[in-house]
Amino acid sequence: MKSGAAALQNTLAIENKVGIVLLARYNSRRLPGKALKKIAGKPVLSYIIERLKTVVPTQQIILATSSNKSDDVLANYAKDIGIACFRGSLEKVALRFYEAAQQLNCTYACRINGDNIFLDPAVLATMVQEAQQGQYHFLSNVKARTFPKGMSVEIVAMAYYQKHLTTILNSAYYTEHVMVYLYELAAADAHFYLENKELPEAAGLQLALDTPEDFERSQWILQNLKVPHTQADLRKIAALNEKYQKYIKSHNS
Repeated sequence: MKSGAAALQNTLAIENKVGIVLLARYNSRRLPGKALKKIAGKPVLSYIIERLKTVVPTQQIILATSSNKSDDVLANYAKDIGIACFRGSLEKVALRFYEAAQQLNCTYACRINGDNIFLDPAVLATMVQEAQQGQYHFLSNVKARTFPKGMSVEIVAMAYYQKHLTTILNSAYYTEHVMVYLYELAAADAHFYLENKELPEAAGLQLALDTPEDFERSQWILQNLKVPHTQADLRKIAALNEKYQKYIKSHNS
């Protein structure tokens, strides 16, 4: 039986459960089908989900895609690998996020984009632990962009998001970008912003998977890892990205 700090941590984890909403669609404009494009025989989404599962149980992860026929392949993928899937509005991304999170019956919902192939599990774990303390309404590592693009983690209290959902849905911009309205609120005391102090030179690096060029870079990095990809943190990914840039420059000169 757990006691003391361990018991308290376990209680917080149960009372303030963090659910992961993985947002993805198949018909990406710049890189169609990117969610299921394969690297070393494995779909992009599988890399993200495997990284997520090092932090939270499978039952706390849900894939949120659209009800459009083009996203049938994503629903089938989720079924095949045994994770929950919610299908909602293609355009109203904020509503899809919220409704998907409701399916998890969680206190906090974490937004992860389907192009964040290099999500850092250590960063996610830190932010999940902060959320479980129950002190903050909104937690993010995006503000001031001290982390690379493609490593974004945003966690919001469901009650807090519900409170602002009408305002968010009344704006096409807020609706598309899901969390951007929350950064505008004067509630700094209830917001937690994680800053990248471990590797400041990595601030703003483009590591998201959005274009064919991004896919080539992601593929090269994953194929040149010396450790399992779930163990590749910010420092390892940034170092390989630097090597990739030198590799590209030498082959283009």
